Amino acid sequence: PPGRILPPLLLLTLLPLGPAAPCSPQPNATHFVCTEPTLSTFPSGLPPTTLAVSVEFTALAALLPTALAGLPRLQELHLSSNRLATLPKALLRPVPTLRVLDLTNNLLADLPAGIFDTADHLRHLVLQGNRLRALQPAWFRHLPQLRWLDLAANALAEVPPAVFRPLRSLRVLDLSRNRLASLAPGALAGLRALEQLDLEGNRLGTLPPTAFVPVPALRLLFLQDNELQSLPAGIFVPLSQLRVLDLARNRLRALELPPRPPGPALDLDISGNPWACECRLLALLRRAAPRLTATRNTLCASPARRRGQEVATVSRAGDTGC
Repeated sequence: PPGRILPPLLLLTLLPLGPAAPCSPQPNATHFVCTEPTLSTFPSGLPPTTLAVSVEFTALAALLPTALAGLPRLQELHLSSNRLATLPKALLRPVPTLRVLDLTNNLLADLPAGIFDTADHLRHLVLQGNRLRALQPAWFRHLPQLRWLDLAANALAEVPPAVFRPLRSLRVLDLSRNRLASLAPGALAGLRALEQLDLEGNRLGTLPPTAFVPVPALRLLFLQDNELQSLPAGIFVPLSQLRVLDLARNRLRALELPPRPPGPALDLDISGNPWACECRLLALLRRAAPRLTATRNTLCASPARRRGQEVATVSRAGDTGC
């Protein structure tokens, strides 16, 4: 399927980075970048003109509550690939205009309940590649403008019902590569603006029939590399805007699809499943006419006379006996 929604252009992407970024603040600078591997203390003395800070790929293991004091105009804070295991609750209070916070690839197992209480301008929050085991509703209560939330590659075992309800502006939610074995009814409650949902690489064996009722604007849904054995009837019916659906490498024998969209066909990856190529599946594919990707790996497992044949070929054949 086509690529995912890309993150918005960030201020720091406009900076030409040399072989090693300097770590000494410059007067009146608007951007500060430091990638010194031996750095263990957050730099001080940044000018109040600073709009974006990047301290990444360092030995930084702790931050003082006052680390961002004196930076009232800060819009972006990039702290990826450090050794942060905890964050102070008051860290973000001095930066009320912060729009982007990237904490990718740290050692965070938890966050203070009120850490985002004053971050109501935050739009882009990346917590990928940490050690988070549980989601706290308090994290999301004061983020009405958040559009992008990346929680991929943590250790999350569940999504509490309505935990994301305050995130009425959220467009992209990434929960991939966690330890989710199920999705609670109401887990996506409140996410009426959501356009992309990534759930791939979990342990999902089933989904509640109403899982996607709260997300009618969804356009891209990634469910590949789970353990789904069946799909509830009509589970995708609420998703009339869906353009990409990836169900590859599960254990599915029967298929459910969203309503056929006007305009371009649905991009559908159902490869790597043991499909039962019987009348219901074949008729559904002919009626819905999705654009199947990875067709060489989308094979019939049954009945015996069709085992090993490509699903797309069987579906197009006129002598299916249906």
